[in-house]
Amino acid sequence: MRVLSLIPAPVLALVMSVLAVGAAQADRRVAFVVGNGAYRNVAQLPNPPVDAKAIAVTLRNVGFDVVEGTNLTREQMTEKLLEFGRRSQGADVAVFYYAGHGIAISGTNYLLPIDADIKSEMDAKLGAAINVDITLDQTLGDAKVKLVFLDACRDNPFAAKIRSSASTRSVSVQTGLAEMKSGEGTLIAFATGPGQTALDGEAGTNSPFTRALIAHITQPGLEIQQAMTKVRAQVNEETGKGQLPWGHTNLIGAVYLNPAAAGAPASAAPAAIAAVQPANDVELEFWRSVKDSNKAEELKAYLTNYPNGQFRSLALARVASLDNGPSTTTRNLTTGVDPLTFTEEGTQVSEDQIGLDKGQRRDVQRRLTGLGFDTRVSGKFDGDTRAVLKRWQAARGYPSSGYLTRLQHKALLAEIVPAAATASADEERPTRRAQRSSGGGGGGGHHRGGPDAGAAFIGGMMGGMLGGAFRR
Repeated sequence: MRVLSLIPAPVLALVMSVLAVGAAQADRRVAFVVGNGAYRNVAQLPNPPVDAKAIAVTLRNVGFDVVEGTNLTREQMTEKLLEFGRRSQGADVAVFYYAGHGIAISGTNYLLPIDADIKSEMDAKLGAAINVDITLDQTLGDAKVKLVFLDACRDNPFAAKIRSSASTRSVSVQTGLAEMKSGEGTLIAFATGPGQTALDGEAGTNSPFTRALIAHITQPGLEIQQAMTKVRAQVNEETGKGQLPWGHTNLIGAVYLNPAAAGAPASAAPAAIAAVQPANDVELEFWRSVKDSNKAEELKAYLTNYPNGQFRSLALARVASLDNGPSTTTRNLTTGVDPLTFTEEGTQVSEDQIGLDKGQRRDVQRRLTGLGFDTRVSGKFDGDTRAVLKRWQAARGYPSSGYLTRLQHKALLAEIVPAAATASADEERPTRRAQRSSGGGGGGGHHRGGPDAGAAFIGGMMGGMLGGAFRR
């Protein structure tokens, strides 16, 4: 029987050594995790990027080296696949997860990059889409165990175009994805059955299939095929029997993504793992990955998965502050804004033409902070402010150069900023000046930042240690 051992993160290795719990020799495990939702030529999907982020966190917490991406073009997907193919060579276990649009033409399945525009079968064959069979063969062929999860069984958004093409009228264009057979050592799981369509779930949360995967595939001591039985049951119940995941397996041994401690019986696995891996490890990593996000839907995904989580109040506060801020539907925030705002790229020249004085630059920085794009209010547009401007521009759909245009500045001034946010930004710097002056003079070096500065330093150091540990 083959058991794929847990690769402990550094912090877990430390705890395990303290508790004198021996770790089995680590297997090499690699994952490809991509979620595409911001499609340019068809309807966008709000959930796949959120799904991919959650799966990536889940797999990293059981020792996977994750090649991760969201909203990738054809070129970007190719780069990620090449990287994954290199890393997966000789791997003990390789996972391939994709969420987004997928199509089936004449029995062949394709995954769609965000820049896909499929008008005929030939477009797909010549590379506008990602051929699933060829991709899996090229990237997973050398791995000992291969696990494939496809949350891509949506309606074919290009079906009408393909059917109307004179050269492809006899081509079979399916609803959902076509059936696939797995080779030796492989498990393939679809969000729903062949030719069926899967549900995305409530916008900004995980799909039913991905939510079930997160709940079960890394459950301590649970073999992967038993986990998939639980996944099917959960999705079937959650959707009122409207969706039933389907799969095909040709595994030749038992596979555990979160195995029992070495030598322990399977029934004792949950207790053994719980002793060294607190139940909130995944939650902590999930929160770390979204806490600085300027997208409300990512924070809502945390609340959906952890409705009583330890960071619930912080998440709710961040969501509230972003009600008039960044979102996947940010174009709605700029109703009435000149369309040129979305195409004109800012430069140093365009920004100089606005003629912002120091006070106006401070106002820009306060507004960015109030909208959730935290930056220092200094009146100077330094490198940090430029980076924040790029994030704001990208969230709004503007060219993200880090320099403002006159129209972008006008659009920023038109956005509603919570009064409490601007007040706190105004109070921040006088408070710090008062702290510095009260601690001045010789021999008081450690007082210059006041007690808050000391706490911030210690908190930052501990956060950095934990964050670095949980990333691996």
